Amino acid sequence: MQLGSNITAIVTGGASGLGGATAKALASKGVKVAIFDLNAKLGETHAKAIGGGFFQCDVTSEPSVDAALAASRASLGGERILVNCAGIGIAKRITRKNRETGAIEPHDLATFTKVIQVNLIGTFLMTAKCAAQMQTLQPLGPDSERGAIVCTASVAAEDGQIGQVAYSASKGGVMAMTLPIARDLAQSGIRIATIMPGLFHTPMFDGLPQESRDSLAASVPFPSRLGHPTEYAALATHICENIMLNGVSIRLDGAVRLAPR
Repeated sequence: MQLGSNITAIVTGGASGLGGATAKALASKGVKVAIFDLNAKLGETHAKAIGGGFFQCDVTSEPSVDAALAASRASLGGERILVNCAGIGIAKRITRKNRETGAIEPHDLATFTKVIQVNLIGTFLMTAKCAAQMQTLQPLGPDSERGAIVCTASVAAEDGQIGQVAYSASKGGVMAMTLPIARDLAQSGIRIATIMPGLFHTPMFDGLPQESRDSLAASVPFPSRLGHPTEYAALATHICENIMLNGVSIRLDGAVRLAPR
């Protein structure tokens, strides 16, 4: 897809981190960018900085998604690009020992459900809603392309660590649904691909001690550092532009393989 002012993109989780960098990268190509995020303050600030629009959205709520999509389409036009970056990570073991009672307690269902709801179901919901709208658009170019969807999984989908049972399950689900969606939407000229980031410097790393950050960076074979959000954004943008990238999940990780803990 040739990116430019005739293209509208939606980026979930676009107020900061990987989504924020992607929103900026797409805007730099002239794309009209709609930032979907829960954080209104950050979202509005970033949207203003890149010349896009902000639409508050909870990707786990169908009414919220429908309202944000309606507002975005009325303001910026129908989307040809969707980048799913909204996500959370909560670390818990499958069982834990209660320090006070000594009882062995199972991982609670509420936490597991929350992570699945945001990372997997939120990605599914946005993808289904946007794919339906993309099918109504006129095809572009010699290959009659209508749209492109980028999802965010994680290397934890393949080598999740202790405490990542919910996170790995959610990201594994995103990876697993990529190919069937690509096959389903092929006849409509809509592509989908998933990025599996490794260790990236995002806001969730800011709360870690410097020693921990240095240790994580050293575990990456090459380049031996945390990834930059701009590097994720560069791949997301390339997926949108390269029509042969379809139905694939790509590790973006500097060859890291996560240790058990």
